Amino acid sequence: MHWIWTWSGTCFGYREGDDLWTHHGHHVGRFDGNEIFDRHGDYLGEIMNDRLITQRGASKARRPSYAPPANRTGYVPFVGYVGYVMYAGYHDFPPPETF
Repeated sequence: MHWIWTWSGTCFGYREGDDLWTHHGHHVGRFDGNEIFDRHGDYLGEIMNDRLITQRGASKARRPSYAPPANRTGYVPFVGYVGYVMYAGYHDFPPPETF
């Protein structure tokens, strides 16, 4: 289990194998390299400098769909970090509450 924060510094959840989970215990997506795709195969974002970020131009990228695993028991999230300056063409990964 590897804990992950968003680009703005919010504790999002964790990566376990190729799966991304919120700290609430909800399965969000699967990694394909550094990119993350939801259960329908739609691009959600990627890992850059150990933080979650979304590239605006990559929203058309797709992968095969899959059946997500069942939700899990949540964890108390870690304290947030100071956010990074946003790169042009990117925006912050959605907060865990949106999943």
